[in-house]
Amino acid sequence: MNEALLRELVPAVIGVLVRRGADFASAEDAVQEALIRALATWPDDPPRDPKAWLVAVAWHRFLDAARAEASRRGRELAVEAEPPAGPAPAADDTLRLYFLCAHPTLPPGSAVALTLRAVGGLTTRQIAAAYLVPEATMAQRISRAKRRIAGLPFDRPGDLGTVLRVLYLVFNEGYGGDVDLAAEAIRLTRQLTALTGEPEVAGLLALMLLHHARRASRTGPGGRLVPLGEQDRSRWDTALIAEGVSILQTALARDRLGEYQAQAAIAALHADAPSAGETDWVQIVEWYDELLALTGSPLVRLNRAVAVGEADGPQAGLAALAQVDPGLPRYAAVTAYLHERAGDLARAAELYAEAAHAATSMPEHNHLTREAARVRQRLRP
Repeated sequence: MNEALLRELVPAVIGVLVRRGADFASAEDAVQEALIRALATWPDDPPRDPKAWLVAVAWHRFLDAARAEASRRGRELAVEAEPPAGPAPAADDTLRLYFLCAHPTLPPGSAVALTLRAVGGLTTRQIAAAYLVPEATMAQRISRAKRRIAGLPFDRPGDLGTVLRVLYLVFNEGYGGDVDLAAEAIRLTRQLTALTGEPEVAGLLALMLLHHARRASRTGPGGRLVPLGEQDRSRWDTALIAEGVSILQTALARDRLGEYQAQAAIAALHADAPSAGETDWVQIVEWYDELLALTGSPLVRLNRAVAVGEADGPQAGLAALAQVDPGLPRYAAVTAYLHERAGDLARAAELYAEAAHAATSMPEHNHLTREAARVRQRLRP
C-alpha cells in the first residue's frame, strides 16, 4: 500500500467533508480515523477509488461523532431541566467499581482494558492507542475479559496495582486533551491515597499533580505541541507543584520505592528547574536507573537515553540508545534529536521526517514535520 498516496489525499478529503458541512477540526479527526482503517484494510482489500473510499468512511465517522455529540448535549439539557438533587454523600462508588473490574481471575492487562472501557469511559480506540495495539485486537481482548467474568461473584476485588495502572492511563488520556478526565483521575487517586496510606498511591498522586501543573504550557495556538524545554514556565501551576513535591517527599520517606514514586521524582526535578538549561540531568539519569530496575520497561530505557544525552553529551545518549528496540514509538524522534545535538543535521532531518511519517496523531505529526523543516533550514548555506 502506498502510504504517500494516503498523505496526499488527506487535504482533498478534508475539503470534501468541510464542503458537506463539517467543521475543520471534526473533519480532520474523521479523516484520521479513516486513515487508520485504511492502513488496516487496504493491504488485503485495496479500493478501486482511494479518494472516494476515504471520503465515504470519513463522512460516516463524522456523522457518528456528530450524532454522539448531539445525544450527549441532549442528556445534559435533560439533566439541567431536572430539579436540584438532595444531599449527596461525600464519596461515591467509582473506586469500588475500579476494584471490581480488576477481577483476580483476569490477567492484569485485560483487567486494565476492561476497567478503562467500562468505568473510565475511554473508547476502544483510545485504549488500543495507549497499549500500542490495533483497535481490533483491543476489542477482542475486552470482549474476552467480559466473557471470562460473566456470572462470576464479585466478592474478590482486584489488586491495588492494577487499579493504579488504570487510574494512570485514564489520567494520561485526559492530560492529552480532556481536562475533566484528568481531574477525575486525580480526584479518585486522592480518595485512594486517603483510604490506603500506601506510599506508591501517594507517589501516583504526586506524579499526576506535577504533570497537571504543566498542562497549560504544553500546547500553543491551534493545539501546537510545545516541548518541555520550550515551555513557558511562568504558566506552570506552582501551587500544584508544591503540593506534588510535598506528597512525594512524604512517600519517599517511607523507604518503599515504587515506579510511580520514581516517575514523580523525575517530574519534580523538571518542575524544580528555573529553566530548561538548569535541569539536573545527572539526578534524572539516576532516577531513570532506579525506574529501569523496577520496571525493565523499554520506554523507560528510551527516555533514559534522552536523559543520558543531556547529562553526558549526545554521543553518550546515542550509545545508550543502542540498547533500545528501534521499533518503539518515538525511537526515530529521539534518535533525530540526539543526532541534531551531535551536529549530524542531515541524518537528523531524515529521522525527523521518518518520525513524522510514523506519528499516530496529527499534532505530533505536525510538530515533527516542523522539526524536520527547521533542521533542513539549518543545512542551507
